[in-house]
Amino acid sequence: MFSKENKRTNEKFVSERNLIGKNTKIIGEIISEGDFRIDGTLDGNIVTKGRIIIGESGLIKGKASCANADIEGKISGDLQVSNTLTVKSTATISGDVIVSKLSVEPGASFNATCAMKGAVKELQKNEKQRAEKTA
Repeated sequence: MFSKENKRTNEKFVSERNLIGKNTKIIGEIISEGDFRIDGTLDGNIVTKGRIIIGESGLIKGKASCANADIEGKISGDLQVSNTLTVKSTATISGDVIVSKLSVEPGASFNATCAMKGAVKELQKNEKQRAEKTA
């Protein structure tokens, strides 16, 4: 039938999709490879290599780390997004945010300290070039 190589290749294309329902509250830490949609409450930390989607009724109190995030609900805590953070008009974010790309819709509440990783690298590169020119 299938060899071990084929199974591994097929697993790369299968993305886990996890859901925390509207009336569900989880206390603790979540570590995953796949995507998460949170419509309930997470009181703790979440780390994933995939996407985090916080629905309008969703709430995270704690740290979140992911590749991409779409926020419609609330997050209170540290948020680290390695690629793109999309903040919808219904979102409320408070805490420290580290992101590569940021998109904020009008009406969103973004009360956070924000650092953009790509901009920091570019700024350091430009400062280094200026120092070389003046030396």
